[in-house]
Amino acid sequence: MERRSRRGAACAVLLVAMPAPAAAQTAGAPVSNPAPEGPQPAGQPDRVTGRRSYDAAWFAPFAPATALQMVQRVPGFTIERIDEGVRGFAQAAGNVVVNGQRPAAKSDDVETILSRIPASRVLRIEIGTGEQFGAEFAAKPQVLNVVTTQAGGMASTLEGAYRRSFNGEILPQGRASTLVKRGRSTFNLALNVDNETSDEEGFDRVTALPTGVETEFRRKHNNIRDPLATLSGSWAFDDGANRTAHLNGRLARGRYALTQENDVTRPGGFAREDALTQRRTLTEFEIGGDVTRPFAGGGLKAIALVTRRDRDGQDRSLFDLAAPTGFDQSYTERLEETLGRVVYNRADLSGFNVEAGAEGVVNRLVSRNDLFSLAAGGGRTRIDLPVDDATVKELRGEAFVNVGRALSPQLRLDGGLTFEASRLTVTGDVDAARTLSFLKPRVVLDWRPSAKWHAQLVVQRTVAQLQFSDFISTAELGTERVNGGNAALVPQRSWETLATLEHPILGDGVVRVEAGFNRVEKVQDRVPTPEGFDAPGNLGDGRVYILRTRVEAPLKQVGIRGGRLTLYGSLVPTSVRDPYTGRLRPFSGNSLFYGEASFRQDLGKFAWGFGVEQGTHSISYRREEEDERWSDLYATAFAEWRPDARTTLRLELDNALDSQAYADRRFFTPDRRTPAPDEREERVRNRHVLPVVSFRRTFG
Repeated sequence: MERRSRRGAACAVLLVAMPAPAAAQTAGAPVSNPAPEGPQPAGQPDRVTGRRSYDAAWFAPFAPATALQMVQRVPGFTIERIDEGVRGFAQAAGNVVVNGQRPAAKSDDVETILSRIPASRVLRIEIGTGEQFGAEFAAKPQVLNVVTTQAGGMASTLEGAYRRSFNGEILPQGRASTLVKRGRSTFNLALNVDNETSDEEGFDRVTALPTGVETEFRRKHNNIRDPLATLSGSWAFDDGANRTAHLNGRLARGRYALTQENDVTRPGGFAREDALTQRRTLTEFEIGGDVTRPFAGGGLKAIALVTRRDRDGQDRSLFDLAAPTGFDQSYTERLEETLGRVVYNRADLSGFNVEAGAEGVVNRLVSRNDLFSLAAGGGRTRIDLPVDDATVKELRGEAFVNVGRALSPQLRLDGGLTFEASRLTVTGDVDAARTLSFLKPRVVLDWRPSAKWHAQLVVQRTVAQLQFSDFISTAELGTERVNGGNAALVPQRSWETLATLEHPILGDGVVRVEAGFNRVEKVQDRVPTPEGFDAPGNLGDGRVYILRTRVEAPLKQVGIRGGRLTLYGSLVPTSVRDPYTGRLRPFSGNSLFYGEASFRQDLGKFAWGFGVEQGTHSISYRREEEDERWSDLYATAFAEWRPDARTTLRLELDNALDSQAYADRRFFTPDRRTPAPDEREERVRNRHVLPVVSFRRTFG
């Protein structure tokens, strides 16, 4: 459920942000470049601003129903994934704005927000360098701006789908949204009912090492249900430059249920039945808003946001149902965030773009976790974990200033400085407190030698956020291990350098290459605790090397009408010194290479396409274990029929190649200082082919 909430697919009733429509840049978003030269062919950089623009007619062959489906078709652009759980407003900027402004909301991801804007309300979509949309985006090589129309009236979207799990169960889901514009006000209401399923089957094989003799075999079937219902609403007011206001609300309610059937055999004919159940609920509420007014030749924006999230759960693992023993765990969690932010910006102050402001945040997590061992006959014995009943509180503030200007028609320099300070306390099972402060400078050099070439160099210091959950101890009953809490954890910090080079190809296609290097201090990874557990902690200095490339090519010029090919590859080597072996190793969970390829062809009323993706193995390094994960080549495919301009019917195949996922867990006694493992557990899981039939219809 936590993962799904980060994706914006978690369950509940939500209320969310939707900025007011405007025909051009909205107040409060400084425009640093000169006025554009004039209309350009779709996808061709403007020779003055370098901004690429796609009007609504360009998307017509795809028959989109929402702004999200339009953004997904923009060549060379990928929505930046932002963890909605990140604390504060500054680090949740992403790379998408609507009418030049960030939504005053955090809990919903940008995909959810865009899905609530009907495609009929989108005038055009623009892509430009970050500083064109505000200094807080200056380090981003590209930011996408959805520009909506000024037209009044109502527009609605209705979407529905049926998903079939491999065991034959049919699961419906749907979404409905309505946007109404009256004068200077825009109202939005959306309802979403999701019904995610992750049914899977597979096995675990345990062998003794070095002999390889099988000691246990487990045949497993997981039935997972993760329903989500969300209700959201917003009001936006636009009275011209620096005269806007937004009010957004979100309410969410969800349930997660895992039921695992586990048939276990051992040599000599021994057999038993085990079971694992997990039941969790989520209730989330968020309300936020902003007001922008003219001030000192620029705009002054005030933002406020309040979020409350309650999670409750119970896990039970039983061994041998004939005379069950095992473990039972229950937990409650209350997460609160209250923030205020004030930003002043001015687009032209003696030739400079200037943005300055401050933010204050109060975060609080109240968590209690109870773990019991279960004896035959029903006896329960509590297992005391370190830091399993605690309150984590953070008071954090930051002040920032960002300044930029064009050095020439081809060259631009932006710089920024942020000072962040926080007071972090942990009370309950332990009492710990610390005060942290950091200076975070940033320099961005943007060079556009011609309309066809764009290069950018970013050098900045970043500081990672601590996850409050890392302070709390929990048991993973499905993997039979304990995550210890660590009240001494401090955030890792990095000096990051990233260079980007971009060039259009084949008309509205694009090629982008990124290369970078990060020097990381106090790498956050896994460390031993004095109580004998494995916990999140800090290692020494680490290195990250980055090489990424993306190619988006329309294929009309090579004879494939309506075809588009997208290729993406990422090579990210990492290294840090292991606290057990003393040798350099990758960061836990890092995959050296990831690649994907997709093809789509639109032929009037019909469209079809497919995609494949593959990543290399990743390893998580724990106190007594190396957990290696990978999967087969993963593929999806779809076919669409559009009987009219407002209706689309779609058939999708998820996991079209019936791919499996794998885990290879190697155990060391007493820990990984021992050169060779003495036990191995191999895991195989398969969700099988998942067909989905869906429809969408737009109105107004």
